[in-house]
Amino acid sequence: MDNVKSRADLQLYCDRSELANQDSSGKDPKACYMLEKQRLEVLCDWVKDLKFPDGFASNIGQCIGMKKLKLFGMKSHDYHVFMQRLIPIDFQKLLLTNVWEELTELSLFFKDLTSTIIKEADMRRLENDIPIILCKLE
Repeated sequence: MDNVKSRADLQLYCDRSELANQDSSGKDPKACYMLEKQRLEVLCDWVKDLKFPDGFASNIGQCIGMKKLKLFGMKSHDYHVFMQRLIPIDFQKLLLTNVWEELTELSLFFKDLTSTIIKEADMRRLENDIPIILCKLE
């Protein structure tokens, strides 16, 4: 949970001092993976206007709450389509390059993991890759 104590711990224990609360305004600095309102609107507009071939995914645009700029009510298959196919495409222009690259690696990991045919060598590679990906995301 992100609270005052956890933000103070960032200065003591982590190499993330830029996220520690530095002023008395009560507002914490945003992390590099957080999108500003303008970029969230761009993302939501893009997802809302997406069209997919029949049977590939449902109308994900119906799952966008434009007032709160949030996704809601997605079926599990639609969520997988979003995670595995859309994140590498749309977030490229919205996030910093290092953040986008790590999200893309995670997306490709799940895409490989859920493929219909997977070899033992691929499973070993994925097993070795996931701790590295998670450390990069951290």
